[in-house]
Amino acid sequence: MNVRSAEFETSAARASDFPAAGAPEVAFLGRSNVGKSSLLNRLVKRKALARTSSTPGKTRLLNWFRIERGGRELRLVDLPGYGWAKVSKAERQRWQKVVEDYLGDREPLRVAVLLQDLRRDVTEDETLLVDWLAERNVPVLLALTKCDKLKPMRRAARVKELRKQLALPAARVVPTSAEKGVGIPELWRAIDAFLNGPT
Repeated sequence: MNVRSAEFETSAARASDFPAAGAPEVAFLGRSNVGKSSLLNRLVKRKALARTSSTPGKTRLLNWFRIERGGRELRLVDLPGYGWAKVSKAERQRWQKVVEDYLGDREPLRVAVLLQDLRRDVTEDETLLVDWLAERNVPVLLALTKCDKLKPMRRAARVKELRKQLALPAARVVPTSAEKGVGIPELWRAIDAFLNGPT
């Protein structure tokens, strides 16, 4: 199914700024500079819908994008990255609060897509996040980014290693490359499974 339209809708710095509930939402989250904006752009076939930067921590707000695809409207939500962004502790805590407000109590949220660089090991940040989401009944898809950086055999081994580290079923783990377009149809199919399932 092709994306018919994709447009920026709104940004929010606090829960009171979240848009009214409506179309089903898919959240994208991950470590700073993991490639969230690049993957979002590739998914919707737009070069600059979500702003990309080589500077960690560029996304400092929650950003909603309205998508029309296959006769259906949905929202993709780009969350601030966590980890080593060069910002103050107070600002990181503020980000964490608004992200938790969103992920923990957003009725239209159907699935959280956690991005993880295929070349990097999972840390406590990711394991705690997956557990936290599970406690709130938010399903997780693992999108392994930058898979074009590894040769096929090494890539396959890393996919198995990371899936095991996060204890996720194979159907919820998708190797991707925003640069090469690898895994984009597979990621859409995985997302669709949650959009089409019971709400």
